[in-house]
Amino acid sequence: MDFVAIDFETANANRSSACSLGLVEVRGGEIVAEQSWLIDPGQPFDYRNVQIHGITESMVQGMPAFHELWPTLQPLLEGKHVVAHNASFDMSVLRYCLDRVSMDYPSFQYYCTYLLSKKMLNWMPNHKLNALADWYGIPLRHHDALDDARACAHVLLNLIRQEEHASAEQLSLAQGCKIGTMYPGGYKPFSAPAKKKEKSAKGRRTYFSNHSFHG
Repeated sequence: MDFVAIDFETANANRSSACSLGLVEVRGGEIVAEQSWLIDPGQPFDYRNVQIHGITESMVQGMPAFHELWPTLQPLLEGKHVVAHNASFDMSVLRYCLDRVSMDYPSFQYYCTYLLSKKMLNWMPNHKLNALADWYGIPLRHHDALDDARACAHVLLNLIRQEEHASAEQLSLAQGCKIGTMYPGGYKPFSAPAKKKEKSAKGRRTYFSNHSFHG
């Protein structure tokens, strides 16, 4: 169970306005490294975004721009299995930030814990990260990029262990999902097959008897 969990926060509605990134590396099913960065987006901060994540324009003054940080980030993502909660957002932020400075995309496979949990825990009323963190007993300061990335990692570990798979790839394929990929010049989104909402007795038994945090 080796993968990298990431989470972006943005300064405004523009996906190229990344102002924070959290990254958590998992090896053998255990978190082995955590890093977070403040990023100067070179764009104005929208009040609504500041209300969500608490990052202000003054806090990123003197911080690196995304293209300056990219040489540090690329080796942490290249060739890895990358996961995010609502990956369509985080992957679009990465793409837009790279597009803005005409830099090539990295190559990696990626997964979405939002879509996986929506399929596997379809009896839950919602599948937002804070709801899943509460369900699993995972500590979370929601919209702190590092906390969100860490919670995403633990959600994926729980989902993998639920089905007794060895990796995010095995789990996703077993669930009928199409694994997302990013590569120089393009990407293919992570997707899960549509399924009618139904109560999962197996899931409810598993989690009501084991409603606790697993690292």
